[in-house]
Amino acid sequence: MKTLQTTFFLFVFVPLVNSAPPIQQESLQFYEYDTDVTMGSLIQQDYEMQSKDIRKDGTNVSLDTSLRLQGDDSERDVPPTKDTNLPTCLLCVCLSGSVYCEEIDIEAVPPLPKETAYLYARFNKIKRIAVSDFADITTLRRIDFSGNRIEEIEDGAFSKLLLLEELSLAENRLIKLPVLPPKLTTFNANQNRIKSRGIKANAFKKLTNLAYLYLGHNALESVPLNLPESLRILHLQYNNITTITDDTFCKSNNTRYIRTHMDEIRMEGNPILLAKHVNAFSCLRTLPVGTYY
Repeated sequence: MKTLQTTFFLFVFVPLVNSAPPIQQESLQFYEYDTDVTMGSLIQQDYEMQSKDIRKDGTNVSLDTSLRLQGDDSERDVPPTKDTNLPTCLLCVCLSGSVYCEEIDIEAVPPLPKETAYLYARFNKIKRIAVSDFADITTLRRIDFSGNRIEEIEDGAFSKLLLLEELSLAENRLIKLPVLPPKLTTFNANQNRIKSRGIKANAFKKLTNLAYLYLGHNALESVPLNLPESLRILHLQYNNITTITDDTFCKSNNTRYIRTHMDEIRMEGNPILLAKHVNAFSCLRTLPVGTYY
């Protein structure tokens, strides 16, 4: 009887005991998997919500940025303007008697403070100089109009500038020279369109302090007459000079005459052969720079 009970127990309960762990494992595995799915879903939903928020915020930022950029572009598209009606010392820089009006696209000489001694108005669009521009400014010592578009200078525009020592009109469109003030030491009219007929015969004769005269890169056919004894440097390079006389630099009636102050004459780039005019340089301490043969 005991044997039968034992056999029955083994037959019924052992399979149940052996099969229990897999069921528990499957249940455990299923529980963990379900938990993973649930947590993953929550994380995924949270991520998607955050992504939507980020996209919304990002869209707003991009829109604002786009508007700002469009605003910047529209501002950049507006061409810069310069108010030439401003007082001179706002439009230009005024400093201790000097006025700097360089590269500001002015088309006329601005009104200057009465104590102005130095005017620098280079690289603008000035086309004309009038008598009224300097009528009340008698203190000027230096004027620089290089790199403008000056075609005309009224007679007497510089007549009241009795203290003016340096004047530059280089790189303009002049075809003739104005009457120059008497105390000039330096005059620069390089790179214009000046022809010999645009320089009066006595244009330089009374300029007894003139030491530096620059007339290179013009259209001169001859050397200006009556050059003052004070002249040290004379630049006439790249013109159309074809002739020189014995009286151009020297005095044909005085063989002992020496031009003591002249240090440099440049005549290269002219069609003249200097070797054919030896007597024209007999009074000079150094020969001019140019073509001899």
